[in-house]
Amino acid sequence: MESVKPSAVTPSKSKLARTFAKVLHVRAVTGIAPVDGLKNVKVDADLSNEANMCKSAINIEDEELQERKATEALLAKTFASISTVKASYAQLQNAQSPYDPDGIQVADQLIVSEFKTLSELKQCYFKKQFDPLPARAILAAKLKELQSVNRTFEIMGKKLESQARLKESEIIFLREKLEEANVHNRSIEKRLNQSGSLSVLDNLHMSGLSPSHFVTVLRHTVRSIRSFVKLLVNEMRSAGWDIDASVKAIMEQNVVYWKEDHKCFAIESFVCREMFDSFNFPNFSLPNESLPDKNKRQLFFGRFNELKPVKAKDFLAGKPRSPFAKFCRNKYLRLVHPKMEASFFGNLNQRTLLNAGEFPDTNFFTSFAEMAKRVWLLHCLAFSFEPQASIFQVGKGCCRFSDVYMESVNENDEEMPVESETQIAFTVVPGFRIGKTVIQCQVYLSQRQVKNFTSTKQR
Repeated sequence: MESVKPSAVTPSKSKLARTFAKVLHVRAVTGIAPVDGLKNVKVDADLSNEANMCKSAINIEDEELQERKATEALLAKTFASISTVKASYAQLQNAQSPYDPDGIQVADQLIVSEFKTLSELKQCYFKKQFDPLPARAILAAKLKELQSVNRTFEIMGKKLESQARLKESEIIFLREKLEEANVHNRSIEKRLNQSGSLSVLDNLHMSGLSPSHFVTVLRHTVRSIRSFVKLLVNEMRSAGWDIDASVKAIMEQNVVYWKEDHKCFAIESFVCREMFDSFNFPNFSLPNESLPDKNKRQLFFGRFNELKPVKAKDFLAGKPRSPFAKFCRNKYLRLVHPKMEASFFGNLNQRTLLNAGEFPDTNFFTSFAEMAKRVWLLHCLAFSFEPQASIFQVGKGCCRFSDVYMESVNENDEEMPVESETQIAFTVVPGFRIGKTVIQCQVYLSQRQVKNFTSTKQR
């Protein structure tokens, strides 16, 4: 057997290796699947790598979750401490009024303690020292926060209850003061409506009469008239009366009122017109009243002094057939219409008593009697002068305002334009002359044209 020469074998092996290397290279480049052995080696390597990556990703997610929970726990503790500080501060404020030194000290210690806790939480955050049990820490922090919030609400509730009690005490005090003021006002009003308000005219002699005395009585008379008008309007409203229709019925012309409340001036004008009717005559609406020819001044001045210190109700009860009693009866029957009385009181008992020579014991008639008394006193005083005082009012169709003889009841009203063209609508309270002295009448000024009034209100 011939031995193989090395030179003959080596080239063959080298050629085979080179061919095999070329095949592997071509498959790698062209994507042709390798042989099964090589394929299994590569897959196993890839699976191992993927497993390692998954384990690494899971570990990272766990760490992030733990860190997030730890951060949430830290925030929960922070908010709980802040709520505790808030509750402690509310407790501190509550302890200051009323002053409670023990409560202030306790609240101060709680605030300092929570500030220390907040400082520790800050350091834990910077040093990454988180709670090992974040879920439990979160629940504990939420419980602490709820307790602090509840304590805050309790403190605020007690404070509000204390303030409510204080307000109730203030309300009771103010009600008492209001009642005292009302009683005082009623007392003043009562004194004004009674003869005691004319005490400045005590010890007055006929020789010492002056226009100032007449003006004093006139002012009290006007107050009494307006008090009765107020009562009359309230009764009308309570009875369901149409105020507009009533005003139109008593006024002879259409009047443009600056304000709705000014319609009361029309009712006051009507009352004055009825009460002062026949004022210039000595018998004053008493046609059957006979007067002596001499010493009339002494007679009227005596009547003035007789009636002035006495209440109208008492005087009527004592002297039901006196001239003043006849005057009251006559003026009431003229001023108060039967339909009005029936709507106010549901019956005509007051008229029945007056026609029978008696006098009603009601607040309405008492107010009327006091007003009638003032008008009667003014009439008596007017005829105590020499020459006697006379009455006047603005005539129909008079449109020119005179500062000498008139004053406006609405000149200071804000609703009334300063530069508006006005005219005299009607006389509210008549004026008087005593010798050369003129006491101005009170008039209501209305706008000249309704069109201009409307445009003024729109502006």
